Amino acid sequence: MNLKDLAQRLGMSQTTVSRALNGYPEVSAQTRERVIAAAAEAGYRPNPVARRLATGRADAIGIIYPLRVADLGDPYFLEVVGGMTEALNSADMDLIIASASQFDEVRTYERMIEGRRIDGMVVARTKLDDPRLQYLARKRIPFVAYGRSNLPEPYAWLDLDTAVGVRRAVERLVSLGHRRIALLCGPQDLYFVQQGRKGFLAAMADAGLQVDPRYVVDGVLNQVGGYERMARLMLCDPRPTAVVVDNQICGVGALRALVDAGVTVGREVSIIINDGSPPDPLMGYNVTATESAKPHDIGVRIIELMLALLNGAPVDELQVLWEPKLKIGNTDGPCVG
Repeated sequence: MNLKDLAQRLGMSQTTVSRALNGYPEVSAQTRERVIAAAAEAGYRPNPVARRLATGRADAIGIIYPLRVADLGDPYFLEVVGGMTEALNSADMDLIIASASQFDEVRTYERMIEGRRIDGMVVARTKLDDPRLQYLARKRIPFVAYGRSNLPEPYAWLDLDTAVGVRRAVERLVSLGHRRIALLCGPQDLYFVQQGRKGFLAAMADAGLQVDPRYVVDGVLNQVGGYERMARLMLCDPRPTAVVVDNQICGVGALRALVDAGVTVGREVSIIINDGSPPDPLMGYNVTATESAKPHDIGVRIIELMLALLNGAPVDELQVLWEPKLKIGNTDGPCVG
């Protein structure tokens, strides 16, 4: 069945049926529901090329990533993408992933947008002052940020409360008697890293504990960076009895460094990873971690926000902050040092 047949079946013009199927606001809700129901009953699917010409949309959402080898092997990233893809598939839309130079991401945004290949963008790993968000806002391109930024005007975003997650991890370690607690984090220009640092300092202050500057280390956002920073922490004298890692990617490397150093994890040194534990036991450990949501669910929710944005929802109603809960494993325990 084509559009003409569907219109004749409904006794409507092809223009009205097309506008109803494509969500034009001038079509009444009653008419739209009738058309959609009839289309579903008849098994009608619009021609994608004709639909794009009619609506001016590309039926695609873009995400640009400065991909590294570690990202392609990162199950967390792949699960988020899987959730986004699933949600877009339900809306008959595609996800376009483009790689970019980490030194000039904006130029890749320009090419994708100027080529009209997408209807909106998802921006991940947001920075304190993010030129990507600034560019999209200036060009009035719909976008949803996975994380927050210091952008002055309102925008759509989904974020996990790193400050609360790190705070809860510190409070857990303090309750176990730890006093020499370290923070291992990602690059300082990322928004979530700054939030995690604030949560760490606040929790330590509330516990009446001094922060040893040697115990707060940042680095590259990958497993190698986590490994190297944890190895550096283990050289401190005295070394920390517990470590909070503000992200899962570095957390995997940090745990590996402890195992390779022959440290009894959970007894000699405790470790808690913020932002979710690996889905399966890691090196024989069930990691103690804070978790706001499953990566797949994060991807789905981001696309829900994007679709609402494309349908005209106000951006200040499309801001979601998820608080983490602490999941107890066997990588932390009472302080013995």
